[in-house]
Amino acid sequence: MLSYRHGFHAGNHADVLKHVALVALLRILTRKDKPLVVVDTHAGAGMYSLEQGFAVRNAEFRDGIARLWERNDLPAPVADYLDQVRAVNADGVLRQYPGSPRIALGVLRSQDRLRLFELHSTEGQVLAQEFARDSRRVAVTAGDGFAGLKAVLPPPSRRGLVLVDPSYELASDYRAVVAALRDGLRRFATGTYAVWYPLLQRRESLELPEKLRLAASGDWLDVSLQVKAPSPAGLGLHGSGLFIVNPPWKFSEQMLGIMPWLTRALAQDATADFRLDARET
Repeated sequence: MLSYRHGFHAGNHADVLKHVALVALLRILTRKDKPLVVVDTHAGAGMYSLEQGFAVRNAEFRDGIARLWERNDLPAPVADYLDQVRAVNADGVLRQYPGSPRIALGVLRSQDRLRLFELHSTEGQVLAQEFARDSRRVAVTAGDGFAGLKAVLPPPSRRGLVLVDPSYELASDYRAVVAALRDGLRRFATGTYAVWYPLLQRRESLELPEKLRLAASGDWLDVSLQVKAPSPAGLGLHGSGLFIVNPPWKFSEQMLGIMPWLTRALAQDATADFRLDARET
């Protein structure tokens, strides 16, 4: 949706879950020498201030990244993620939050490539400026990431991670992610796909995980984190999830190991809990 700005939500509990998983995925996928291509269908602005602008209005980051910032008991995969956030806050003060593209680039190697799509014109301009110095490794396209997948899959190296994370402001986004997953797997069956989804009290959100499972071929992992009870009116985000197709070896084990800790760290009430389901063929 062209009115959506991720800056309002930067660094919140959903970003923490998504980016902890993203770093863990990339650490495993980059163990092989062959180049890796990472595609982000809804890349956003790439970097977000936590001291001014959109992020300070609701200050969602205070119940997300800020809860972890000064802890000294981080599990190794969470500490690895925090290192990526600390890299853009060199003075040790939490002033800005890196989006998925910046976090990914911090883990990727010189031979790897990043393909970014952003439909929002203002966000896209900021994104292009953010990665102007990295043009050899990063390609930014102003346009619809769902449509853009058709042009970039399969990648030349036949190794890739596709991050699909729309805003879900439109009901059509729920249908589009399922269609994108099906089409992506037809074009690039061996790729790893990570679909982020919100936990909301609306029919489309409640039905999405099962639709993703039906669309997937091969192995998958579905991990979600509820940080609080749904509101009585059914409004607002009470958690989020990631549906991952073709997860790499040991990734499921890593996530199962850190989710109890992450649930306790990000809990906003006594109903906080996580769920992890998987299919291994």
